[in-house]
Amino acid sequence: MKRFANLLYNLVLTPSRNRKLDYLTAYLKETPDPERGFALGALTGGLAIHTIKSGALRDIILERVDPELFAISYDYVGDLAETIALMWPSKKEGTLPSLSELIHALTTETKQELMRILPEWLDHADETERWALLKVITGNMRIGLSEKLAKTAVASLREHVSIEDIEELWHGLEPPYAQLFDWIEQRSERPAVSHALLFRPMMLSHPLEETDQAQINPQDYAAEWKWDGIRAQIAGDGIETRLFSRSGDNITDAFPDLLDGADFRGVLDGELLVMKDGKVAPFNDLQQRLNRRTVSVKMLQDYPVSMRLYDILFDGEEDVRPLPFLERRERLEAFLKKNPHPRFDISSLVPFSSLGELADVQRELRNRPELQQTEGFMLKRKTSPYLQGRIKGNWWKWKRDPLNVDVVLMYAQRGHGKRSSYYSDYTFGAWANDNGEQKLLPVGKAYSGYTDEELLKIDRWIRNNTTQRFGPVREVKPELVFELAFDGIFESARHKSGVAMRFPRISRIRWDKPVAEADTVDHLKNMIGAIRVDK
Repeated sequence: MKRFANLLYNLVLTPSRNRKLDYLTAYLKETPDPERGFALGALTGGLAIHTIKSGALRDIILERVDPELFAISYDYVGDLAETIALMWPSKKEGTLPSLSELIHALTTETKQELMRILPEWLDHADETERWALLKVITGNMRIGLSEKLAKTAVASLREHVSIEDIEELWHGLEPPYAQLFDWIEQRSERPAVSHALLFRPMMLSHPLEETDQAQINPQDYAAEWKWDGIRAQIAGDGIETRLFSRSGDNITDAFPDLLDGADFRGVLDGELLVMKDGKVAPFNDLQQRLNRRTVSVKMLQDYPVSMRLYDILFDGEEDVRPLPFLERRERLEAFLKKNPHPRFDISSLVPFSSLGELADVQRELRNRPELQQTEGFMLKRKTSPYLQGRIKGNWWKWKRDPLNVDVVLMYAQRGHGKRSSYYSDYTFGAWANDNGEQKLLPVGKAYSGYTDEELLKIDRWIRNNTTQRFGPVREVKPELVFELAFDGIFESARHKSGVAMRFPRISRIRWDKPVAEADTVDHLKNMIGAIRVDK
């Protein structure tokens, strides 16, 4: 456990990608099985374990330290696992389980038994080990290591093995990845995994900036609508069908209505959308279906999901990813004719002769009801194969201009990882009339769009203008205005303001603007389904 704890400690404190890769590669080389395989599973979120919620951890630490001292410490540190690790009483003599023993316990023991033995584990660990232990049992790493970098480290263990080779096997294997390491270290043949129902890494796009547009020859590209849903992949072997999220999570059970009757053989790429009366519903409707373990009959009826197809990766048993985009497009159309499904259709191509012509269409999107749920266009090189990851020049995403609104900072919360010492996550409000009195109602949250220098300035302002504290959250004086950019806005019964934004991010900080001139909730409601309001 100590070796794994030291690895986490080094990873979280190292900003350099290459240095992180060095630490992880060295760990995988020097650590025996199954420890390294379970470590890899923990780092990539691949462990199927019983996790312990943060509320239960608070109860454990509050039995041992003064509640007020804990509240002050947690507010300062900003990370629950780190706070408990630092505040736990001094280490006692005893044995700490190895990582594999810990994973076995988290897999087989009841949560009641885990709550009984967890304090004993913490008693026998030092600060770094306690922190690592708590990171594992909460399933919340947040140490700045991507799954791709972890796979790169595995690939680096053997010459002539690429991350693409690892990707093709990854979703057919489980921790502790004994078959994978046996192959990597040349003790056995390449693992024989069943490819029919596996997730394949998706092809991703680059945002099209003004500086990129000069290199676009319209004759080389096809334009396709970019719909505002959730990217997904569907794989079938003729008997069973599985649905995967963009990151490869199996989300089959959450969408039984989509998969009913889908008994084809192949792998398709597309966008999950809620469809009502033949029209794409706002993204907020799709959100009602996300992150649910079970789906009620009423939910299925109120928010029926369809899949708008973009591409085909396997046509039956044939891997068609090496084919050019236009040829794959023809195969996709033929595939759907052969395997029709009432909830599947194909995203339309948009004819164009110049980028200026597409730009004109972009400006009218919010005035066309049938296209209001598009985000813009995808530009796909006609000769491009389907490649893993983000290969610049093959696929571009050209999103329509965002909407903008001026809102007031209401609450601030500490961030995670390298931002855990700063108030970097913000809740914003707009003005609403309450019986003749103007008051702020929360309308959105954002934690991106500012520079490191601006973060320091905002953090200082928050500390000097706090009115109340709620654990790691601070309420501040309603005196600072931000301009938010966002891609869409919808009605929402979940929020008191009645509105929800799609992808809000900070556009600029309006140090110069009086809070009385910030926008109103009514203004935001008027923007629903409307064209951009310039100010």
